Amino acid sequence: MIITENLTKKFNTTLAVDKLSLQVKEGEVFGFLGPNGAGKTTTVRMLTALIKPTSGTATVNGSILGKQNQAIRQNVGILTENPGMYDNLSAEYNLQIYANLYDIKNPNGQVEKYLRMLGLWDRRNDEAGSFSKGMKQKLAIARAILHEPRILFLDEPTAALDPEAAHMVREFIEELRKEGRTIFLTTHNLDEADRLCDRIGVFKSHMLVVDSPENLRMQLFGRKVVIHLRQVDSGMEKLVGMLPFVREAHIIEDKLLVNLDNPERDNPDIIRALVTAGADIQFVGELRRSLEDVYLELIKKA
Repeated sequence: MIITENLTKKFNTTLAVDKLSLQVKEGEVFGFLGPNGAGKTTTVRMLTALIKPTSGTATVNGSILGKQNQAIRQNVGILTENPGMYDNLSAEYNLQIYANLYDIKNPNGQVEKYLRMLGLWDRRNDEAGSFSKGMKQKLAIARAILHEPRILFLDEPTAALDPEAAHMVREFIEELRKEGRTIFLTTHNLDEADRLCDRIGVFKSHMLVVDSPENLRMQLFGRKVVIHLRQVDSGMEKLVGMLPFVREAHIIEDKLLVNLDNPERDNPDIIRALVTAGADIQFVGELRRSLEDVYLELIKKA
């Protein structure tokens, strides 16, 4: 759906994007993560044919960047980091302008559909300039999806939204995923990326890593099981540490932390060994690393 090979962008002597090679699959939500100034927005602008790359190639929905730019612009939707609206026009009229630009067959119906979906229908006659920043963000999302593109680029879609509105936008993205749309998402909300994205790419002018959040957790940290015990001693730590599938085991207060790759398969053997040794197990849980832990570790290594 999106393929880039050595895509590069320089602004005078500043290298913003360095030889980006990437494939985004059809129907997936791809998270593009990185610090401010890493080149994420520049990448989005190149892939939507808004700015020209310095070198490298890309195809977007089968259209070649630099040769079929008009087709790319017609077949993608984009929410920019700072979306602009006609502030003195109503929300409904703002969307009708873009519906006509995209030559949508039933412009009034499409405008109503997405204003309702994003909770703005009751404010359709109000000037866009009177909207809060969060409401403007939702209006911009409606504008990006109005022509129902197969690929949607969302640059910080829940920025400035209150928790209720952000939840609505995340549910909206989930619905788009169910429809089979491809979503290219940049966000600083790592919990949001963890919940929404099939794969993530961590980017800092060049791509550091691409994989699913779960695979990245496994590669960097493995998985840790926390076994709460009535009493714990060093013999239990040694006993569990000797099991062949255990990476590491150590005691913290009355808890035994066990690092291993497959808890679902190996937990019964651990519990059986502890009970046989006379341990009183209160309960067993998993210490789950956040995507923030993964991200910070990758950025630190970079």
